Amino acid sequence: MNQSEREAAKRRAGERAVEAAEDGSVVGLGSGSTAAHAIRALGREVDAGLDVEGVPTSFQAREIAIDVGIPLTTLDEADVTLAIDGADQIAGRDLLKGGGGAHAREKIVDAAADRLLVVADPTKEVDVLDGPVPVEVLPDARTPVADAIRRLGGRPELRRADRKSGPVVSDNGNLILDCEFGAMPAPTGLAADLSALPGVVEHGLFVDFADEVCLGTETDVTVFEP
Repeated sequence: MNQSEREAAKRRAGERAVEAAEDGSVVGLGSGSTAAHAIRALGREVDAGLDVEGVPTSFQAREIAIDVGIPLTTLDEADVTLAIDGADQIAGRDLLKGGGGAHAREKIVDAAADRLLVVADPTKEVDVLDGPVPVEVLPDARTPVADAIRRLGGRPELRRADRKSGPVVSDNGNLILDCEFGAMPAPTGLAADLSALPGVVEHGLFVDFADEVCLGTETDVTVFEP
C-alpha cells in the first residue's frame, strides 16, 4: 500500500466511524492524521444538521474542530458517549498510541467514553505490540524516570523536535521519552509499572481499550469488534 492508498484508507475509516455519531452524542475527538479525517467528516455532518458536541484531545483536534464548526465542550460539562481515535499499533483490544505526543489527553477522553471506536489503515494492525512506548514525563523527572525505565528493560530516548532546537514539548508542557521494549505480547504488567513511576504523567500503552475498529482498506472499510 503506497502513501496515497494509505491516505485514502485513513479517510474511508474516519468517514465510516462518524456514522456511529447520533443526535445528542458527545464525541471524543482523537488526534493524528486518521482522526483528523473523522473530525472533518463529523463537521460536514454537523453542517448538515447533526446535533453533537465534541471533546478535543489535543491542540490539533481542537483547531480542526473549530475550523469545521463542531461545537465543543469539556469533561467537566458533559459525558462522552463515543470517542473516535487513531492508533500507532492495534493488537486486539490493546493499542499503542502517542506518536503525536497527545496520548495523555487521549487516554483521559478515551477512558471516559462509553465506547471507543479506533480508526486506522491496515498498516497499524499487528499481532503483538512492539513499537516504542511514548512516556510523557514532568521535565524535572526526566532523568530518574529514564533510569527507572532502563531498570524495567527499556531503552528511553528523549523525543527531539524536527523544526525547533531542543525536545518536543507536549500540549501539557511536559517532555516525552520514546522507550523501546521490544515485543510486548502481554503489556498489562508493563503498563502498570510505567504508571507507577513518580514523574510519569501518562504512557502510550492503552490496554484493553478498543471497543470497535474501523479499518480502512484500498476500496472499503472493515468494521469489527476485537
